[in-house]
Amino acid sequence: MNRLFCFGLGFSAEALANRLKPKGWGIAGTARTHEKVKALASRGYEAHLFPLADAPAALAGATHILISTPPTAEGDPALTQHVHDLGRPRWLGYLSTTGVYGDHHGGWVDEETPTAPATDRGKRRLAAENAWLAWGATANVPVHIFRLAGIYGPGRNQLESLRDGTARRIVREGQVFSRIHVDDIAQVLEASIAKPQAGAVYNVCDDEPAPPHEVMAYAATLLNVPPPPLERFEDAVATMSEMAQSFYSESKRVRNDRIKSDLGVNLRYPTYREGLKALL
Repeated sequence: MNRLFCFGLGFSAEALANRLKPKGWGIAGTARTHEKVKALASRGYEAHLFPLADAPAALAGATHILISTPPTAEGDPALTQHVHDLGRPRWLGYLSTTGVYGDHHGGWVDEETPTAPATDRGKRRLAAENAWLAWGATANVPVHIFRLAGIYGPGRNQLESLRDGTARRIVREGQVFSRIHVDDIAQVLEASIAKPQAGAVYNVCDDEPAPPHEVMAYAATLLNVPPPPLERFEDAVATMSEMAQSFYSESKRVRNDRIKSDLGVNLRYPTYREGLKALL
């Protein structure tokens, strides 16, 4: 039987699990708190507290492994703490970020663009990518890197922030992001599982990069509510989270040709418009 083990059975990993479980896959994964372990178990998943107390038992029979835990300054925690427990899965996927490309002032990037992360988050992700690829080459395990754009989906989108009153419409001159619906992330991962290619790197994003304030305005039209007032980034930065500031520190358009040509993916939500309409 195929068995997927997810280090970090969170938002993106559970979207993949939801596709595979009805097809007879065994699903297991980790969480950082007892509360999250209980929540995963209540949804029918085999859940373990991270770090694993009995890694050989937890990972026994894992044919596929997904890494979606964020790296620390010391490296990727799944690799640093459980490298000797991973065995020889038929597929290993690492969820990274398009932040590894750094700032391109609104220009296009693809998988052949040299990496040049400017943020600590991007630098840690790139280091983790390289560490996993090196491990895969040594262990003879096909490792795949997925560079994710901004993720949205059920419960995590502009419609929700408009409804709960936390939405902001921040404008920075020339700023543009790429994004991806969580269901399309899962689709890409499943396509890669069906067609493993050791060392492959994939950008995972939709077809239309767009300024975030335009996406927010569109979400407001769907809800038939007035959009939040425009705020200049320079005026808003003092009240933004560190994560939000890191997103606004870079501007680029990300190409997704490879997931289509190599994996045959046909995006369910090719732009934010289809994605937000479905979430409505």
